[in-house]
Amino acid sequence: MSKLNIITRGIIKDNPTFVLLLGMCPTLGTTTSAINGMSMGLATMCVLILSNIVISAVAKFIPDKVRIPSYIVIIATFVTVVQFVMQAYLPSLYETLGLFIPLIVVNCIVLGRAEAFANKNGVIDSALDGVGIGLGFTIALTLLGFVRELLGSGSIFGIKLIEGDGMLAFVLAPGAFIALAYLIVLFRKITTKKS
Repeated sequence: MSKLNIITRGIIKDNPTFVLLLGMCPTLGTTTSAINGMSMGLATMCVLILSNIVISAVAKFIPDKVRIPSYIVIIATFVTVVQFVMQAYLPSLYETLGLFIPLIVVNCIVLGRAEAFANKNGVIDSALDGVGIGLGFTIALTLLGFVRELLGSGSIFGIKLIEGDGMLAFVLAPGAFIALAYLIVLFRKITTKKS
């Protein structure tokens, strides 16, 4: 598999949100705006890349009996680093995302990629897999946040585009499910035409 194919596979064929339907808790919980979705996606991508690199490098030294707990410790270390960096340099964003940042530790996307890809492939390929899956997740969350923010409050990235009140449902949980469902249908329709 080529290096570019590893990245594009994570964005399109193995997109964690639109194809694999993984990581739904942060997907639905943080995408009330495009900036929140993008920020959560980027934080997850950082953890994915760093944990994939380390897990790929040390996988052969970890006994099978403690493989999953070891991976969780590695992932938790990087989540803590990302959390401290956000808390120090982006406090308002950290407050907005709140509980969802520490929950990256148990995000099935991160652990799943560690188990399915990083422990079986080299460091470079694992880093590229983290980039691809991370970009796919970031794009999906940003797009979902974009739709919910536009329909819910008439703005995009905090810039008011439509005067008046939007549809409250899109700011609340039901709007997340509705918007996600339509985006999944649209994504699959576009990607199956290209196949």
